[in-house]
Amino acid sequence: HTVVRAGTRSRLQYRNHLIACYCIGGAGAVEAMDGTRYPVAPGTIYVLDQHDDHYLVADPEQDLVLVSVFNPPLRGTERHRLTGTGASAY
Repeated sequence: HTVVRAGTRSRLQYRNHLIACYCIGGAGAVEAMDGTRYPVAPGTIYVLDQHDDHYLVADPEQDLVLVSVFNPPLRGTERHRLTGTGASAY
């Protein structure tokens, strides 16, 4: 269960996992490093299968709520570090 706070833009890259995310609420976009934006709204699923460096962007007015599945599974101790340079990764 992932909540991306309204108005935020987070650079992410999953170097050790493949990820599928299903949107269950709110709105936003996945933004590729070349600037291409893919809208995300309830019912949208997106899959990143190349360890893609990307931005996850929430709508300015509402949180983006996702159910995320990782392969291999996360251990439960991973945490994003969104304050440094580059992508937050695990």
